[in-house]
Amino acid sequence: MKPLLIHGGTIFTEKGPMKNGYLVMEDQEIKEVGEGVDALQLEEYEVLTLSKSDTIVPGMIDLHIHGAAGADVMDGTMDALKTMAEILPEEGTTSFLATTMTQGVAEIESALQMVNTYMKDSNPPGEAEILGLHLEGPFISPKRAGAQPVDHIRNPDVKQFQQWQELSGNHIKLVTLAPEEPGGYELSSYLKETGVVASIGHSDAVYEEVVRSIESGVTHATHLYNGMRGLHHREPGVAGGVMLHDEITTEIIVDGIHSRPEMVKFAYRNKGADRVVLITDAMRAKCMGNGSYTLGGQDVTVNGNEATLADGTLAGSILKMKDAVRNMQEFTNCSTEELIQMTAVNQAKELGVYDRKGSLSVGKDADVVVLNEEKDVIFTFCRGKLSYQWKEEK
Repeated sequence: MKPLLIHGGTIFTEKGPMKNGYLVMEDQEIKEVGEGVDALQLEEYEVLTLSKSDTIVPGMIDLHIHGAAGADVMDGTMDALKTMAEILPEEGTTSFLATTMTQGVAEIESALQMVNTYMKDSNPPGEAEILGLHLEGPFISPKRAGAQPVDHIRNPDVKQFQQWQELSGNHIKLVTLAPEEPGGYELSSYLKETGVVASIGHSDAVYEEVVRSIESGVTHATHLYNGMRGLHHREPGVAGGVMLHDEITTEIIVDGIHSRPEMVKFAYRNKGADRVVLITDAMRAKCMGNGSYTLGGQDVTVNGNEATLADGTLAGSILKMKDAVRNMQEFTNCSTEELIQMTAVNQAKELGVYDRKGSLSVGKDADVVVLNEEKDVIFTFCRGKLSYQWKEEK
């Protein structure tokens, strides 16, 4: 089989954009990146010619996603994970952390074991790659539960985490916790020691507790503004602490619902593109349209772009990464390079996989997304295999 040569658009590389660039992929890897194809023997390649207005960017990495297309990580089935892995490339996501939520011990353990099995035995090229697990809860604050079921919340517990990490095959890469709860600082410290990202989230911490959590190992914040003590002029809270400390990289859900555009811009200006990661926090209703769904055993209603519990609490999102990208550029006027930073580079570096993900460089996985001028995804390749091709509606 011939190597695939993509050319004609602008390729965004680690060294900057290349107009009329080309990229060669073979055996799941990027083999060559350059500018101008005149010196190449085109008959040696399978060729994909793009429009000059197209851009070629690294595949996006979603660190926080629960479900899509009727499937949820907490279903604890191979089919659910396969559904997610197959549909996410449509929005430009080429890898992700399968995200759990606060539930009973048995349900959490079932989900952890299934992700471990799927990562070992399935997940071929052409699907979005599961890079591990994001454990969101149950080690959170009942005061900031949001859509997490309060009945199953537990105090942070190193021994419990150790058991779960073993069950997961050491695939838990990120943990959301409320560090101010009993055992929180101890767990944050243990996570740092073992190379797991500790994230403050669903937390009612005051500023001094945020500072202590950073000292104990917290380096990440879960969905900024949502599920946390907000910013007040006499109490900076979690949101203020996140803004003030460069040690923390923060997620944000850029759907215009979880945070209004001005607050997204506020975070972007304060943290900078190198300390922000775009996430979806999407649930099973994504890609499904209006209707009634479930999240953690709770009924959720989707109306338009909003998913809520019966009491009106926001219940995750139905956001797609391509729409987060479009919104982020609209809300902040950020550059394409900064979008790449917030959708791929930062995530890959946090997870310790920048040697193979997060940028278009020779030797890295061929996770490649082609966007048109309107930021629509028109091609997605996951580890060198075409995963999605946009078809214009007639």
